[in-house]
Amino acid sequence: MALNLSGLIEAQCNAMRLPLVAVTLAAVPCRDTPVILTLHWHGFVRERLADVPEAGAVAFRSVPSSAVQLNDRWDDLEDVDRAALDAAWTLGAWDVARSERRACMRPGAEAREFHECRQAFSAFPYGVDGSEVVVKDAPDQDELLSLARVRGYLMWLFRPVCNGLWKEVADDPSLRPDGTREPPCPVLPVAPRLERDAKTVYRLGVPGPLIA
Repeated sequence: MALNLSGLIEAQCNAMRLPLVAVTLAAVPCRDTPVILTLHWHGFVRERLADVPEAGAVAFRSVPSSAVQLNDRWDDLEDVDRAALDAAWTLGAWDVARSERRACMRPGAEAREFHECRQAFSAFPYGVDGSEVVVKDAPDQDELLSLARVRGYLMWLFRPVCNGLWKEVADDPSLRPDGTREPPCPVLPVAPRLERDAKTVYRLGVPGPLIA
């Protein structure tokens, strides 16, 4: 997968000027299908009764996440795995958690599985107190969601230190002063089994020295 995820994420951060809480990537196990990248921001929007500078805030609401559809072609899930690992490594994440989920359109599936599938692809059917949860640019989201329900899906989650909420508490000697690392990522992908629900955690960080 010839995709510079870290460059795309940094461009979004420069535009938003907000710290990141987490980054997720969702894909269905079908080659050359789009993937959904979602950036979860830390920040609040002031709500005013009047749209004038001197009006005081009457409430605060969370800044919506940003979901973007990526249409780069890929042949194998290892390509997507590698793209997620390289981005997480470069942006200073401590680890990457990859979840493999079965189809939720099957006998015995629980209701929560349908909700978690929607969450993975940032397809929220409703807002919170009338506000959007996600601002998205994903024209094929509904088709991907339908496919995920019958074929299953994978989701990657990592929390960047660079441009992230965790920069002030990071204690990792592998990081540069700006919270990044020198690419490429030295951790190799592990092939998914796609037979049952499973979770793989890739450890990227190095623990800081213990203080006696």
